Amino acid sequence: MQSTPPCSRPSLRSLPSLTVPPVPPVPHRPSRPSRPSPPLPSLPVPPVCSRTFGLSLRCCSCTISHRTAATLPAPVLPMPRTTVKRYERFERFLLRLIQHPGADQGHPWPIRLLLLALKGAACIFQAVVQSRLFLYDMGILQRYPLGCQVISVGNITVGGTGKTPVVEAFARELQRAGRKVAILSRGYRKKELPWWERLFREQLDPPRVVSDGHHVLLDSEMGGDEPYMLAVNLPGVVVLVDRNRVKSGRYAIRKLGCDTLILDDGFQYQKLKHRLELVLVDCTNPFGNNQLLPRGILREPVHNLRRANFIFLTKSDGRNEELRQRIGELCPGAEIIACRHEPRCLRDAFSAEEKPLAFLQGLPVMALSGIAVPQSFEASLRNMGARILESERFADHHRFVAQEIIDAVNRADEIGAKAVICTEKDAVRLPRLEHPAVPILYLRVDIAILEGADSFAQAVTHICLHNGRTEKQVAANA
Repeated sequence: MQSTPPCSRPSLRSLPSLTVPPVPPVPHRPSRPSRPSPPLPSLPVPPVCSRTFGLSLRCCSCTISHRTAATLPAPVLPMPRTTVKRYERFERFLLRLIQHPGADQGHPWPIRLLLLALKGAACIFQAVVQSRLFLYDMGILQRYPLGCQVISVGNITVGGTGKTPVVEAFARELQRAGRKVAILSRGYRKKELPWWERLFREQLDPPRVVSDGHHVLLDSEMGGDEPYMLAVNLPGVVVLVDRNRVKSGRYAIRKLGCDTLILDDGFQYQKLKHRLELVLVDCTNPFGNNQLLPRGILREPVHNLRRANFIFLTKSDGRNEELRQRIGELCPGAEIIACRHEPRCLRDAFSAEEKPLAFLQGLPVMALSGIAVPQSFEASLRNMGARILESERFADHHRFVAQEIIDAVNRADEIGAKAVICTEKDAVRLPRLEHPAVPILYLRVDIAILEGADSFAQAVTHICLHNGRTEKQVAANA
């Protein structure tokens, strides 16, 4: 047997030895002690589509069309809460300065300098408003008719006139009269696309359908708190949201078969031709300090009330002769109707359980509000016998987060309050809480006519179903 030749590769022993230099030791650095991250609080998650107020609402993804769903804005990083609080604090401070007559007196020179700058801005704003109206009156800017009855319900001041209950009552009475009603709203402070996307998409995309008359399709964040509240309270009424009310009106007529359009907050919207102009004036603070924005709360000069066909004096106590006389001088052709907001019941914000108003007699409560005029809401609670231990006020249309409501409920429990009371507009913006320590109730209100008609149904019939002519106009034509 032949022996196997040795391997030609050199063995490890035959390789020359290599000298490896020693590696210097790494100096020891003491590590910083790690801090344990605090546990995240388990907060209740709000529902995907909307709070139901005890109603059975379908989810947006099930009922909304693909085309409309594609127009909804993509998630945008929210503004930091500290920035929001600073902005709202400045907004409330500015409103206190400009909202009531005499509130701008006796301030130090920095505030007087600010008011002087606001006065200059108000002069520019007035020139723009009047020039725009002149262009519409001369036909240079076009008003678009839609071939059906268009009723504008608006005001001449910023917020706080009680417009939403009036719009709701009008829509309900017109629906009972057999009309197919659509409410066209801008959807103030709804969730928006970034401005660079709105620039190209707003003219092409259809309006947001908050309610198609059968189902509520959007929540208060996507549609706005007032349109969502109207959609929940008015089954069978179409509610559309878009900045371009001409586009949303055409959509309501062609796609949804509507024959009557109510233009929510439409007194300043001139692009859509109105058949009737209804203007609301708050009796408790009719025109503020008689200055235009941003120096006052007027959206346009008071003498522009002459465009109105009917004027509703809201929050009236029946003693408004001086105001009626002034409005009669400003617009002699308009008919004046005095009304007030009457509380109807209390309703649980989450379970929709109703309680009578007598429940408030002597009850210690906390008032929670994010509206333009919280003083009026708190005064109505006191008039019903409630004892307000503390008031939590936020800016108008404030978007509540869960922690704010948890803090408010805990604070109410600490001070001995038996309930947290808010407005209906605030209730649609509350994140849902499971079994709060103190119940959260909202006040449901209706409109009651004091002067100018026997009932609201008669007022709507007189205004909308009889060619919209006032008694003064009929007498003038005769």
